[in-house]
Amino acid sequence: MKEKALIICPGRGTYNAAELGYLQRFHGGGGAFVERLDTLRREAGQPTITQLDSAEKFVPSRHLTGDNASLLIYACAMADFAAIDRERFDIVAVTGNSMGWYLALVCAGILEFDAGARLVNNMGTLMHGRGTGGQIVWSLCDDDWRMTAAKEEKLRQILAQAADEDRGVHISIRLGGMIVFAGNDAALPWLMDNLPKDDRFPMRINHHAAFHSPLLRDIIPIARAQNSPADFGSGAVAAIDGGGKIWVPKAFDPAAIYDYTLGAQISQTYDFSRAVQVAAFEYMPDRVILLGPGTTLGAPTAQALIASGWRGLTGKADFLARQNDDPILLSCAIDAQRTIALGRM
Repeated sequence: MKEKALIICPGRGTYNAAELGYLQRFHGGGGAFVERLDTLRREAGQPTITQLDSAEKFVPSRHLTGDNASLLIYACAMADFAAIDRERFDIVAVTGNSMGWYLALVCAGILEFDAGARLVNNMGTLMHGRGTGGQIVWSLCDDDWRMTAAKEEKLRQILAQAADEDRGVHISIRLGGMIVFAGNDAALPWLMDNLPKDDRFPMRINHHAAFHSPLLRDIIPIARAQNSPADFGSGAVAAIDGGGKIWVPKAFDPAAIYDYTLGAQISQTYDFSRAVQVAAFEYMPDRVILLGPGTTLGAPTAQALIASGWRGLTGKADFLARQNDDPILLSCAIDAQRTIALGRM
């Protein structure tokens, strides 16, 4: 009997210096489907995916901007998805973080590959050229990846003060044990000054706009003009969105998922934690497979599962013990886990 797998698609910020050459290293450059992406990029007058992935040096100002990073991440994730061992795994549901929702639409069969590529490239380019404000990450967890009451109370205080003073602060993403704030250019330094600090957080995310917040409502009509509702179908696999809604194949109007994707998904909080929890409890997968590139979604995914007590998980130590014994979470960017997910290196 096949194992049930939940697929999680990565968002921005997952292709960094360590991931340079991901397509070359794991997929021989990506083959024909990357050539299709390269054609799209050439026609748009942009650096090709092959050029970006095979560069001699990782350059943040080139590799991390939305117009370049978005489709590069798409290429890596789609290559991993195509390589999953279908003899071993039955894919029962898909979800993703932020931009990863667009990738999840492709994995679910709601968008065809080329339509997904256009959507990802259009939105990444739009964010680079028209996005406003930025994002800051702050952790709510203790060292064992469990939420702390003191930090949750501090979050409420920060949001209440920001609202009272009209600071333009919003929750962009609920990311496992972390909160991603969105804010305008005045709000970001205020947040950095007022959020409690540790050795890593709060952390400003470079080259990111104030996505998943009302600050980007103005780009919705532009995004809709660039992406056709005719691209959206009724799917083949369940997809769980950033509100925790399950889009059951053949049981929804494609126009509705288009409206969400190029509407609320842009201007409202993206609750990645809830998406993971809903998918995990509704479909009870044997494994959770995190597509590459990068491993940055591993901890937030585990934290979301721990917070909900899925399969009795109680904390980081418990999770890591299970990972060492028989991994629940398989990251395609970690060699040993990749071998299980793909059946090969």
